[in-house]
Amino acid sequence: MASRRKAADISAEADMTPMIDMTFQLIAFFMVLINFSEDNQNELVKLPSSELAKVPEAPVPMPIVLQVSRHGKVFFNGDELGVASKAMDQALRQEAQVLARKPGNPGPGAAHVIIRAHGLTRMGDVQQLIAVCQKHKFEKFALRAEAGKATTDTALKAYTDKQEANLQRAKAQGK
Repeated sequence: MASRRKAADISAEADMTPMIDMTFQLIAFFMVLINFSEDNQNELVKLPSSELAKVPEAPVPMPIVLQVSRHGKVFFNGDELGVASKAMDQALRQEAQVLARKPGNPGPGAAHVIIRAHGLTRMGDVQQLIAVCQKHKFEKFALRAEAGKATTDTALKAYTDKQEANLQRAKAQGK
């Protein structure tokens, strides 16, 4: 009878130290692999190259990223909007209202609007977008370009056409 009690008192506890160690190693591994600078990028927007472009020295405070495709569509907060459309106007108005309501925030004038326009986007579209932003009291703007040797319009168009064809093929296969 005594031998049966000893067997019942023994508990099976696993040592959790290796599992916790492995979890932290995986977290560290994925933190190193993730490139957070590409979070706001869209595959339809191929930035122009410029030898004068510089990587920002510090992160921009309160960034609002607007991406403009070569066809004049703006990608903002997951939506595809026209440059001077009512939907774009409304989205920027809402963004300005949210910024104005934040405690201790001076409002939309303190936000930095980052415009990532495709290399073949019409300049008039970018100017219209800036005008819509200014209408809602956004004052600070930055235009993005890739650092490197300037790309010709022909090479940029060929690359973009290939990307758009691949996206159309993927959408057709998904349906």
